[in-house]
Parts: sequence; C-alpha cells; structure tokens
Amino acid sequence: MRGSLFSGIVYIILGILFTSIAIENVQREQTWGIFTYFLILIATFDLGSGLRMIAFHFKFKKAQNKK
Repeated sequence: MRGSLFSGIVYIILGILFTSIAIENVQREQTWGIFTYFLILIATFDLGSGLRMIAFHFKFKKAQNKK
C-alpha cells in the first residue's frame, strides 16, 4: 500500500500549501473574504484526507503483517 502513504503525504502538503495561501490572502486584504474561506475549506479536506490515508496505510500494513 505504498500508494496510500504517498497520496497521504501529497494531500498533507497540499493542505499546508492552501493554508499558507489563505494566510497570505488575509494579510494582503486585511479581511476574510469568500476566497479565503474557500481555501481554508479545501485545506481542511486535504489535511483530513491525508491523515486518513496515512492512518489507513499503517492499519493495512499492520493487518497484513499479522497474517
């Protein structure tokens, strides 16, 4: 299940990227606009999916080793 680990890491990196873009957007505009909320929403989904994929990878690997 090397694919789920790699995908999880990519999703976490994208979540961090979207979060940093949202922070830069707030600092530039001095307010929370719809674009900032949209970026935070995408970052939340990416970070959650990434953590879930990494957890799945280790659970699957642990279950595979028990057999």
